[in-house]
Amino acid sequence: MAKKHILAFLYDFDKTLCTRDMQEYTFIPSLGMKAEDFWAEAERVAEKEQMDSILSYMYCMIDQANKAGNPLTKADLVKSGKHIEYHPGVIGWFERINKYAEEAGLEIEHYVLSSGLKEIIDGTIISKYFKKIYACEFMYDEDGKAIWPKLAVNYTNKTQFVYRINKGVLEINNNTDLNRSQPEEEKRVFFRNMVYIGDGLTDVPCMKLVKQSGGHSIALYHNDEKYKVQPLLKHGRVDWIFDADFSEGSELDDAVHTLIKQLGCDNKLEDVTYRQKKEIKD
Repeated sequence: MAKKHILAFLYDFDKTLCTRDMQEYTFIPSLGMKAEDFWAEAERVAEKEQMDSILSYMYCMIDQANKAGNPLTKADLVKSGKHIEYHPGVIGWFERINKYAEEAGLEIEHYVLSSGLKEIIDGTIISKYFKKIYACEFMYDEDGKAIWPKLAVNYTNKTQFVYRINKGVLEINNNTDLNRSQPEEEKRVFFRNMVYIGDGLTDVPCMKLVKQSGGHSIALYHNDEKYKVQPLLKHGRVDWIFDADFSEGSELDDAVHTLIKQLGCDNKLEDVTYRQKKEIKD
């Protein structure tokens, strides 16, 4: 029996799967701050220090938590994941998409590529569906207190994780195998079998990479903010734009279901073509 092709869904998290930035549900309120004030402070620090904006917000999380007398801990961040609010249909999405892929003869994997926090995502009820979560992380001392950024995922270095998934080199510290030349037919997940789902400009590098490499990219909008993602479609950075509704029968669900069936057919045809070419060559 022929090995199933792997279909990979790659998701941003904030405002793609959940309704806002994940720090805004419980962490920022625990500081006694408004969300807009916290992000303004992170932006101020980034500008003053000429600092990467992701490292800046991670620094501010530690700094503001210490100032509030409640040091940032891994346990608290994981616990906050339980309070995430999702877009409609997200909870049932993964099992439904897995079923679609199985019917199409494809093996499916889900990944997160996020500038949010892995610790918070780990605490969500949907974390069990992800093969790998690439997101910002802290290092912790022996008491579980955050002391240093372990991994910062910004808008452009997200693309490295697309290549990691493509080659099957998922360990973040393994750069040797990631950069080693590998024949296309030996890649673990072909680009054509990737679907990237994000919500805007911060996802553009990944959207563009996946789309230009033969895969598919989708931009989501919500709260009648379609105008924010229309330029992505106009300029060819994504294949589709949809309302962030993951419910069964939604436009997004229908489009993805159709795409999965098409990918299943395409891969079967390519398998036949490959075998025919191999027989001729042999």
